[in-house]
Amino acid sequence: MAHAASARHGRRARGLLVPGAVLLALSLAGCSGVPGVYVVEKAGHASSGPGGGEKFNATAFAEQVWASKVVPTAQKDAQDAATLLPALRADQKGASARYGKQAGAGSPYSFLVRGTGTVKDVTSGNAVGSMRLDIPGAGKTDVNLAIGPAFVGTAVRDSVGFIGFGQFNNQIDYADAAAALNNKVKTTVVRDLDPASAKGKKVTFTGAFQLVAPSSVMITPITLEVAP
Repeated sequence: MAHAASARHGRRARGLLVPGAVLLALSLAGCSGVPGVYVVEKAGHASSGPGGGEKFNATAFAEQVWASKVVPTAQKDAQDAATLLPALRADQKGASARYGKQAGAGSPYSFLVRGTGTVKDVTSGNAVGSMRLDIPGAGKTDVNLAIGPAFVGTAVRDSVGFIGFGQFNNQIDYADAAAALNNKVKTTVVRDLDPASAKGKKVTFTGAFQLVAPSSVMITPITLEVAP
């Protein structure tokens, strides 16, 4: 009797556990394509990037798209700072929708911007150095240009409009792509910059930033020219 009751109890317990496990598996599978929720491989794929089954090489991806797509897109689509920055201060929501791009619903807006200005101050010696610029027409916005050696955020990846999470098999590869693009800024755009001599000089740039507050922006340069 006791053994029979135990067996019936075990069947009932197993009957309750199995559906729960199935639901958990389905939930995880459903979230594998949602940025920032789970880092889960898509079914049937190894960790890889766009168009391949091999392990994703973020450095190779950045090399492939930088000169051929990222730089031309920035040069073609960047808004003039004298137009974009005052617009964001006057109507953040409307200007964001008009000029910006989002990586996903609820993500911050990213923008491509161009401008010419004079270097007012240089902050170096930190992991994230910057130059503060005086740009005619930018109004009261505090404009800063990142100069490294570390570059943070995903503005370059998210602002160009042709790199999306759906091209990658997981969140790690998607994040690595952003980091590799930032590293291209370090190794190409600001490689020959001498921060110590930059103050007072005129710079011309295209770049990307994510909007935290319209009163101050930190732009990651995609192209940069410093006058002698």
